[in-house]
Amino acid sequence: MTRQEGEHRVAVYPGSFDPVTFGHLDIIRRAAKQFDTLIVAVLNNTSKNPLFTVEERVVLLQEVTRDLPNVKVDYFRDLLVRYMRSRDAQVIVRGIRSVTDFEYELQMASTNRQLDEGIETIFMMTNPKYSYLSSSIVKEIAKFDGEVQDLVPPAVEAAMRRKYGAQS
Repeated sequence: MTRQEGEHRVAVYPGSFDPVTFGHLDIIRRAAKQFDTLIVAVLNNTSKNPLFTVEERVVLLQEVTRDLPNVKVDYFRDLLVRYMRSRDAQVIVRGIRSVTDFEYELQMASTNRQLDEGIETIFMMTNPKYSYLSSSIVKEIAKFDGEVQDLVPPAVEAAMRRKYGAQS
């Protein structure tokens, strides 16, 4: 993809972010350096049982990315390619932790490309120190009152403690 003079490059980093982890933040920070605007788009994934509502995830992401002026946080409940078109975005950013992630993400990228040839997917390898980290693991640890301060930002840890405290 060649960059045209004066072109504003918009990328979308979609995900459920339930909750946002340091692994997600690593990808957000690195991707934000590559694009004029990075939209972190919270997906309402109906196949998952979320801990946080979409609105709560948006607020948490806004809080933990407030130091990144070119990062915008949004949500969507539609096909990703339609959402991308509505935001004049050209690139999907996806983090890859493992070969298993790559196989799934390659299938999704190929499908999105079939739906809209103008959209590219860029894969970013996760920092090795976060390669084991997933939102599911974080929720499981927090649910049993385990330590998650090395896995999620402080605001997210506090929100998780409030959620799990309210469920006990």
